[in-house]
Amino acid sequence: MYAIIKNGGRQFKVEPNKKLMIDYREEEPGTIIEFSDVLAINDGNEVKLGQPTLAGAKVVAEVLADEKGPKLTIAKFRRRKNSKRKTGHRQIYTLVKINEIVE
Repeated sequence: MYAIIKNGGRQFKVEPNKKLMIDYREEEPGTIIEFSDVLAINDGNEVKLGQPTLAGAKVVAEVLADEKGPKLTIAKFRRRKNSKRKTGHRQIYTLVKINEIVE
């Protein structure tokens, strides 16, 4: 069984007991959150599609921790100006574990 949810402008395929990195939320570890924007559910026998979302369907997840993403290096260079600049960035994400998919 899996579902396709929308969160943060992106779509994710989720299954029970899988971990997922979503955009940062100020939630404590152990908090239960619900995703109500469910676009599709496949239970193995049939596929239910939303128009654009399924009414009454939700995905229940538990917040595990806040984690940093990969390091992105930004290098700026202006030719013939003796100007170079190098910085970095690491985005913060929230790690969640999918507990159940409710149809």
